[in-house]
Amino acid sequence: IAHIYCKEVIGLAGENFTFPVQIDKKIMETVWKKSKNKVAEWEEQSIPTYFGPLRNRSVLLEDGSLTIVNLQKDDAGPYELQYRDSVEDHYLDFVLVVLDSLPEPKISCNASDGELVLNCIAYFQRSLNYVWKLSNDPHSHPNQVLSIPLKNVDTTANATCTIKFSQTERSSEISLIQCLP
Repeated sequence: IAHIYCKEVIGLAGENFTFPVQIDKKIMETVWKKSKNKVAEWEEQSIPTYFGPLRNRSVLLEDGSLTIVNLQKDDAGPYELQYRDSVEDHYLDFVLVVLDSLPEPKISCNASDGELVLNCIAYFQRSLNYVWKLSNDPHSHPNQVLSIPLKNVDTTANATCTIKFSQTERSSEISLIQCLP
């Protein structure tokens, strides 16, 4: 049997995680296994059945995708999807890595050289997406650091930093007047 590929996928503890399955054929039946133990199966014309630790917190769809609700650290490990189309069996292998939940980002700010510099700080095992949003500005700024010329600073405005990883995001907010000397 040819195992097509083994893909590392990453989820965060506490989020709902869906394996990125893309199958373009009509599926007759699917079986999901974790470390060789069956966790979910579905056959045409029937409803899915679930086993073991995923019994009450997973959803298997007819397109083969499996969602684990409220991901836990011990959900990590190798998973295999076996599915049958009208012709033959296919196998997809995944290794699920479960990381800790996202921290609250911390915001530091200082004014120097005619600029107000805001820095969004979050310690995490992988690289994050950062987005700054000012309450008086419709645009968002996709950077960890945001610089605003002091002459443009609206002291009534707030700045929000949002960090994103996988399907989870966390935000912190600061009022700009706090940052000025």
